[in-house]
Amino acid sequence: MRYIIIGAGAVGGAIGGRLAEAGHEVVLVARGAHYEALRAGGLRFMTPQGTRTHRLLTVDGPDALGELGADDVLVLAVKTQDSEAALQAWGPTPVAGGGTAAERLPVVCAQNGVESQRLALRHFHRVYGVCVWLPATFVEPGVVSAAGAPLTGILHLGRYPHGTDETARRIAADLEKSRFEAPVVPDVARWQYAKLLGNLANSIEAVSGVLTSEEGLALFARVRAEGEAVLDAAGIEYAGEEEQHRARGDKIRFESFDGSERGAGSSWQSLNRGTGTIEADYLNGEIALLGRLHGVPTPLNALLQRLANTFARERREAGSMPVAELVRLADEAVATTE
Repeated sequence: MRYIIIGAGAVGGAIGGRLAEAGHEVVLVARGAHYEALRAGGLRFMTPQGTRTHRLLTVDGPDALGELGADDVLVLAVKTQDSEAALQAWGPTPVAGGGTAAERLPVVCAQNGVESQRLALRHFHRVYGVCVWLPATFVEPGVVSAAGAPLTGILHLGRYPHGTDETARRIAADLEKSRFEAPVVPDVARWQYAKLLGNLANSIEAVSGVLTSEEGLALFARVRAEGEAVLDAAGIEYAGEEEQHRARGDKIRFESFDGSERGAGSSWQSLNRGTGTIEADYLNGEIALLGRLHGVPTPLNALLQRLANTFARERREAGSMPVAELVRLADEAVATTE
């Protein structure tokens, strides 16, 4: 099986790098300066085991590959706001023996949130979801780091909307030979919704920096409680914190290999890179959407969605709002709904 990593940033680069190290054929898909750097010097992949450079076939879209193979696997690892464009680009690509990628090939959504696989199912017949526990960072164009050890990540994998099959098991087997644990589960969305609750902190980090203060952690507890109330009202099941802890244990520890402390998450990285977009609409915005559908107020998540989008659009500095100011705005938002 050849793995085509659509979006070879932090998560995609880490998955592609580890698969390549285990001897699998990998194609990286990137754009802009990252694409140019990957083409010129390969993927520089930094881990606790050392830094390796992988010189992999790198393209900026399906036209550069032409016909795809019948055993290709598309791994969608772009941010959710970029999913629709990627799916529309890759879906019509012809596959050897007839048909298109959308008709014949599996697409694996290795992303935060729960929306991309729904988008994918509008185009592709065979869609797989992944709950991504993978501490990775886009360092600079051409360079990705993954600080997890002894495992690089845990990737719960299943058919979407539910079930398992032989393709899922084959992909999982390849991942498990590549420093990942990849449990194949029939209810992958249940794990993804649990991860979504944790990712509600991403916008707090993006706006006010890494969550270390009691004030910031207390705010996140309120934001998460709002999310849990919404999922409960919607009748959506999610893995509990104890079950998640049992699944992770100490299998993934942050091991600094350059003297740095653990950094912030993917939303902070988007602001730090000045991309102009952020995934808040599909994290805090997912909770706001469900709240409106089921009559549950979500003032905190709606506030964070709005602030994160404003920071991205105006290219404000990541983490530049003091936590005390964010808490003040949160209190005001709650007061206006009472």
